[in-house]
Amino acid sequence: MSMPTAYAAGFFLTLFPLSLVFNVLFGWARHPLARSALLLVWPQIGLLLFTEVPGGAAPWAIATAGFYALRMLAVREMGIWTAQLATGLWAILWLVLPAGDPAAVHLYALAMSLPLVLLVLVAHHVTRRFGAAYAGAPGGLATRTPRLAGVLVVAVLVAVCTPPAAPFFVLLEGMFRATLSQALALSLVWLLWSWAGIRLIQGMVVGPGDGDAMRDLAKWIAWAYGAGIVGCILLGIHIAGGLS
Repeated sequence: MSMPTAYAAGFFLTLFPLSLVFNVLFGWARHPLARSALLLVWPQIGLLLFTEVPGGAAPWAIATAGFYALRMLAVREMGIWTAQLATGLWAILWLVLPAGDPAAVHLYALAMSLPLVLLVLVAHHVTRRFGAAYAGAPGGLATRTPRLAGVLVVAVLVAVCTPPAAPFFVLLEGMFRATLSQALALSLVWLLWSWAGIRLIQGMVVGPGDGDAMRDLAKWIAWAYGAGIVGCILLGIHIAGGLS
């Protein structure tokens, strides 16, 4: 892989500091559909540019994921939180790139991105009802909008690689292909993602909440989210069947 191509792949597979480009673009794209399209397309472009893994890419990718996982612990806004999680998840794709099956790697990228799209759409629902999707700003979603709270909790858990969702099995494939020290580092990153997810859930869902009850998600919308989450789980089971 030539140096220009390697750097271009680093932009789209989010190696720090090249990952800053994605985070800036995500911040500019305020509409949920624009953000969803960005999440689905961005890593796929990087995979199209990929020809071989340059030396040192795996440690760089793990360091990127760890850096953004630490930042997520202090982030309160759901949009920024989602962008930083996306950056870390896509960086992990560098560990599965030598798999030799381009179709499988594109599927892995899709598996990482789909739960992030759910988070973007959930954040949009929260923002429409409360004016912002900040941890602690609406607060008490479990009592004020229980269906929205339930969807948010499950979407966050799926996105942070909780089994049996698809991102977990992509992370597991990365661990299988990593060295022992790299696998341990990935385990720590996974722990940080889980911790950040719990903090976000606690800040948005737990508590009495301020103000009156708000209009909850319509039942059919909640069922649609449920179908998306089930799809992520079924995709995870499919990926698990092909793990090396």
